Amino acid sequence: MPPSLDPAAIQPQDRATPPCPHFGSCGGCQLQLLTYAAQLRDKASQLRTRLEATGLALPMLQLHPSPPLAYRNRIRLTLAEIDGQLRAGYLNSSNQQPATNNLHPAFLPITECPIAAPILWRATEALLAQLNQSASLWLRNPNQTPDQLELFTTADESRLQLILYLRTAAKSLPRKLTADFTTLCESLHVRIPELTGAGIALLPMLSRQRSRRNEQPRPGPTWGSPGLNYSISAKNQIVILSGAKNPRISPLPLSVLEPRTSNLEPATYWVPRTAFFQANRFLLPELLALVTNNRSGQSAFDLYAGVGLFSRALAARFTQVTAVEIAEPAAAALAAAKIPNLHAVKATTLDFLRVAVLQRDRPDLIVLDPPRTGAGPEVCSLLARIAAPTLVYVSCSPETLPSDLQTLTTLAGPSGYTLAELHLFDLFPQTTHIETVAVLTR
Repeated sequence: MPPSLDPAAIQPQDRATPPCPHFGSCGGCQLQLLTYAAQLRDKASQLRTRLEATGLALPMLQLHPSPPLAYRNRIRLTLAEIDGQLRAGYLNSSNQQPATNNLHPAFLPITECPIAAPILWRATEALLAQLNQSASLWLRNPNQTPDQLELFTTADESRLQLILYLRTAAKSLPRKLTADFTTLCESLHVRIPELTGAGIALLPMLSRQRSRRNEQPRPGPTWGSPGLNYSISAKNQIVILSGAKNPRISPLPLSVLEPRTSNLEPATYWVPRTAFFQANRFLLPELLALVTNNRSGQSAFDLYAGVGLFSRALAARFTQVTAVEIAEPAAAALAAAKIPNLHAVKATTLDFLRVAVLQRDRPDLIVLDPPRTGAGPEVCSLLARIAAPTLVYVSCSPETLPSDLQTLTTLAGPSGYTLAELHLFDLFPQTTHIETVAVLTR
């Protein structure tokens, strides 16, 4: 447990009763002992400390809180058989629980997940009931073992997709199992009418020599739609926290509940079942509005674009938008958007920027949303050479963001980039994860 979460060090006014019955056993949601206002202060302090170490002149840090529970639109659960019944849960990284399963010795079965949209756990329970009723087919066959379950829903919980991960040494599944999967999904659809599509993904047999993070699943049988239309509008912004101002940390309040809206225009995205999409269904409208509103011009780049979260909104404000993505199936979804002034490029950001520098491209705006590893020195060096007037950096890693910002401001020279705005989006309440939006201008 991080030092800031030492129970003995928590002030009485900052202490909260954990909303999840699995707190302390499950390795996730480590901040539940803190009130939500205290969680925000802790994250803001950590982010500012990291950024101050760079010596950069920092603007006021603005906080964007989220409803602290039921915010996740996607969860991925581990599956394991316990006492003859298939259960869903998480792998316990704290290793405080006794072993319950030889295949997953750190497996923790759960009965609820308070940070997930309610339909995700409701669908999980319905699917487990179906699988356990057909145990001879799904649980008693050593050639294919249920291993994980991923569920993804829309902001309003009106549509749902699921992926069932099976471990198998076979190259393909027997016809009987494929046919039964169709029957399974149709039966589940009766109980969960929001289910629009499902698929099986095949994983290799579990090995202690291979990390689960590096496993590449192979596609298996499917049912229904291969993805869903995800709509984002100001209506998705339900309620966020506010209260007394703290000029050191944020101009936003932190104690009372009140609604907050934006002038966001509704947008709908096609999201394939396995494509990445931001997980906080409540803060997405606010994030999208901050990155794209009040920005316009001739040309914009959207780097690490995914399915086009920012690209589609930017296309309504810029004459030409170039969206760069390498990962499938997001790249295919982006290319199929059919927006006349949106040009999709399937390439790595690094390769794209190398060409852009040679062609002396200089857009009015660059948006980048890199993975947890950050943009890195070469990408930042190329961005500094392109020298777009405005650069919006969306970061999911407070570890890599400081060095990237330092590179961007240093290489751009004395008349180059300055950090104009700094925003902390709490996309993952109850956890230590921090999402940051930095706006740099020239």
